[in-house]
Amino acid sequence: MADTARRPPFLLLVGSGTLCTIVLVVFARLAYGLVLPAMRDSLGLSNTDMATLGTITALGYLSLVMVAGVFAARFGARRSVLLGLLIACVGFAGLSQASDYRMLVPWMVLLGFGTAFGYTPLISLLASWYPNRRGTVIGLANAGVGVGTLVSGHLVPWLISTDAQDGWRLVWEVFAGCGALVMLAVFAFLHDPPRQNAPDAGTPGHQMLRIYRHPRVVMVGLVYGVVGMTYIAQAVFMYSFALDAGITELRAGQMVSTLGLVSVFSGPTWGSLADRIGHGNTLTLCMALALLATVLPVMAPEPWAFALHYPMLGLCIGGLFTSTLAAASSSVPAWQSAVAVSFVTLFFAAGQLVGPYAAGLLIEWHSFRAAFAASCLMMGLGLVFCWRLRRT
Repeated sequence: MADTARRPPFLLLVGSGTLCTIVLVVFARLAYGLVLPAMRDSLGLSNTDMATLGTITALGYLSLVMVAGVFAARFGARRSVLLGLLIACVGFAGLSQASDYRMLVPWMVLLGFGTAFGYTPLISLLASWYPNRRGTVIGLANAGVGVGTLVSGHLVPWLISTDAQDGWRLVWEVFAGCGALVMLAVFAFLHDPPRQNAPDAGTPGHQMLRIYRHPRVVMVGLVYGVVGMTYIAQAVFMYSFALDAGITELRAGQMVSTLGLVSVFSGPTWGSLADRIGHGNTLTLCMALALLATVLPVMAPEPWAFALHYPMLGLCIGGLFTSTLAAASSSVPAWQSAVAVSFVTLFFAAGQLVGPYAAGLLIEWHSFRAAFAASCLMMGLGLVFCWRLRRT
């Protein structure tokens, strides 16, 4: 357990973590859906092209997420977070200057690398400082998803509107500047907990194999894989679905902002609740609510359905992320938490890899409704996994 006498101030620790989440999760991954229409039109790309770029970012994330966990366990989570932020900033800067599809590819890969090195070690670091309140602190850090979504829902459409042709480039430049400022905050306020010596439990390879075979860790990973597949596809294409249904860009951006506003408070609330009633129970409730939220625009692609979808999803998405990561870190001893969180995130990254690409193909071949109907089916499967997690 972390030495409470050496803990950094709670607000500075969690605040720095929240800022990291904004850059590494919202700006590097989720805001892509808001920038997508303008980038697509400016560069003459198709929905399949843009979906492939999202998949490339997920592939970069998938390829290094386990490496990041081992790196953090060996060299410290703080160094890993700083490295992730640096890589993401380079990716943002490169995207702002790209002029065709081939030039976009390496910078999108870097965004995936940055998220892998930054976000997962951040979660294990926070959980190590507050092991008895891991759901609460992870929820507060993940409130950055809500804050970032709220900000980007207003900021990105406004920046794009300033220049119809190249406003999307300004978005990536602003993201790069924000990332550089967050690096300074991490350097000043985010510190590693005291090192814990691992007990003699065999070779490092044997210890890691035990984590990979842990029934609860595997079940958490399956749940997280469904979250990655469905939520990232939602983040990339639901905004475009709303536009296709006849909603204006301004109104659609406001709807996205409602998701962010609600999820600011939902993450900490669900995290605190998970510390009391169990992570499996909160995951079951959150997955059921996410399924209901996604069914609405599929059944009726009307403005009222989208207006309900976003706040309903905002109510549960913080709980999905928070409870999944807290469940992973609590399933193993503290000295193994970074590897366990990285392992379940591998499932999430695989879901990110498949989800947006499959959704893009379904949209091209059929319609937005078909893509999100398939997403609902996956959430139904995820609900089964959540129910089984309650028994592990």
